[in-house]
Formats: sequence, C-alpha cells, structure tokens
Amino acid sequence: MSIDKIKNFRGKVVDNVSKVIIGKDEVIELLTVAFICEGHVLLEDAPGLGKTKLVRSFAKTIGSEFKRIQFTPDLLPSDLTGIHFYNQKTKDFEFRKGPMFANVILADEINRATPRTQSSLLEAMEEHQITVDGETRKLANPYMVLATQNPIETHGTFPLPEAQLDRFFMRISIGYPTRGEELAIVDRNLELDALETLEERVEAGEIVELREAYKKVTVSEDVRNYLMDIIEKTRQDHRLLYGVSPRGTIALYKGAQAYAAIQGRDFMIPEDVKTMAKYILNHRIGYKGSFKNRHLYDGIEKILMEIDTPTESKVG
Repeated sequence: MSIDKIKNFRGKVVDNVSKVIIGKDEVIELLTVAFICEGHVLLEDAPGLGKTKLVRSFAKTIGSEFKRIQFTPDLLPSDLTGIHFYNQKTKDFEFRKGPMFANVILADEINRATPRTQSSLLEAMEEHQITVDGETRKLANPYMVLATQNPIETHGTFPLPEAQLDRFFMRISIGYPTRGEELAIVDRNLELDALETLEERVEAGEIVELREAYKKVTVSEDVRNYLMDIIEKTRQDHRLLYGVSPRGTIALYKGAQAYAAIQGRDFMIPEDVKTMAKYILNHRIGYKGSFKNRHLYDGIEKILMEIDTPTESKVG
C-alpha cells in the first residue's frame, strides 16, 4: 500500500464520520492516527459534546464490531472479560465472553469504576488478550479501546493511575463547537439520525496493509533529535514530577509517522512531531506546583515553546 492510499483512507474516514460529527475533522484525524498505530484513546471532556456518537460513528465507518460498556462503581472485572459457567445441558463448564471481545470498545466514564476493574483493562490494551481462570484468549483484530471521562466531576470517581493512563496512545479533548457548527448540529438532529444511515467505508484487508505502510515514512536525524529534545525536556524540567517514559517516546515516533502519512508524505517533518506531541504526551507527564495544567495540552505546549524547532522541512 502506498502513502497515497493512507491519505485516501484518512479522507474516507473523515468524510464519513463528518456526516454525523460536525466541525471536528481534526479529532477524527487523531482517532485515525491512533487506529493506524494500533493505539487506544482517552476522550476527556464535559458531558454532551458527542463523545459516544463519535466513537460509534468511527466504529461503523471502519466496519468493526462495537461494544459500549458503562463503567460504574459496582462493575466487576468479570463483567468485562467474561466468566466460566456450568451448562446444565452439556454437563460441562463453558466460557461466556464479556463485552471486551469486540473490535472497538467504548469504555464510557471509565473513571467511575474501581481501580480493580480499571486494572482488568491493562492486559487487553497492552497485549490484546484476556486471561480468565488461568486461560488466555486472544482478542479481535483490529482492537481499540476508546474511553471517556468527565474532567470536572469528581464525586464517585476513581482517578486513573499513571500505569493505566500510559496505556492510552492519546488523550484528547473534543471541545465545544462554534456557533455555526452548533446550529448545524441542531438542524441535523432535527432532520434525521445520520448515525443509523452511516455506511461502512473500510475493508478488513485495507486495515492490515495501512498498519504496515505508515512505518515506511522516513525520519531524518534532525527530526529524530528534535523528538528526543522534547522527551528529554520533560524528564529534566523542574516543574514536572516525572517525564515521558520510553513507551511514550515510541508512541510519539509512530504517531508522527502516521500523521505524516495521512497528510500524503513519505517523510516526517518537525511539525508532525509538534502537532502530535500535545495529544500523545499530555497524560504521560506529572505536574506540580503552579505548573499544573489548566487544560490538557497546556503543559506540553509550554514545553514545545521552549524548544527550538529545526528548519529542515524534507528528508533528502
């Protein structure tokens, strides 16, 4: 698959999802990048901004089985993974799969579940498998977890630990629509349910190809060094409790490659790294004192402003 086909894939996904989600092409692009890189996404925003509808539209576009899980304090790990039960007819124990056995999982209000239940996602997100009663089962391919949480409400919630946050490829804020976009949203919802009429636009074989093709994007030494300057700055900054882990470095490298590919380029430029850094790194650093972020991206954006950007624009 050529880079042009990856760009066309981006176009198909954005055009299709935009039939339901108005004015959020950048967010749809980010989901596309995460999907290409086999990553998971945490959507952190106020209620009612269309997070659930966005995920459902994305899953339908890529033709994948979708499952929504409402996270609550009484949710148990077995409610996610499944259980062994005794079948009276067969006189034997059988495994009943939980909702984690799907292609696209919406973990709605993930921070309402207890830490024990949250931790049951770790193996699935990292290794694409689930172990129940000592027996390991592979999950579907493709496999993607898109979780939501409300950053404002804290009553009855359990903050995600750093180990859990680090499993997410990106943390994104959708944000409010503009005045014009919101009026268009109202009109569209009064006319029809666009989600119900949305059609699949991607074939399974296409997904396998594009997940290999983006890795062919070349990266010059100047761009590699710029990426590492950002990573090292997060580790050395006295305003931070801790910096980005090697897992975060790999995620940023892959994300910038995929972002370059969906733009139709077979080489990475510094702007690719800068664009993806605020989405991929914002949840991988710890804040302290007055440097605590007021918005998801504030901390990383401040760091990016303090680092010189290479003038190189193309790999020779």
